[in-house]
Amino acid sequence: QVQLVESGGGSVQAGGSLRLSCVASRNITSTRNMYWYRQAPGKRRELVATITATGRTSYSDSVKGRFVGSKDNAKYTIYLQMNNLEPEDTGLYQCNCWVGGSQYWGQGTQVTVSS
Repeated sequence: QVQLVESGGGSVQAGGSLRLSCVASRNITSTRNMYWYRQAPGKRRELVATITATGRTSYSDSVKGRFVGSKDNAKYTIYLQMNNLEPEDTGLYQCNCWVGGSQYWGQGTQVTVSS
């Protein structure tokens, strides 16, 4: 089993920045792809960033150029640096991974962006 714990959310004004963290209970960031999802009220969950085991990153079109994913394998942690935030970025951000055929989610951290 894997536990994932996110932190770093908060309330900011449009144009501001936040850095989210997701700590895993054991060393999976070096061997598994990790994902950042978000879900806004009344909307479907959206994949916003992927951080592969080798450190490659990819992003949804809605955040490309503004969000940067990274990781620190020694700390079992992935990050999501969010810049130039927009009200549309408001939502619950969760990290995710697949291990042994099972999918794991953190409890999420709330991001609220006001205009």
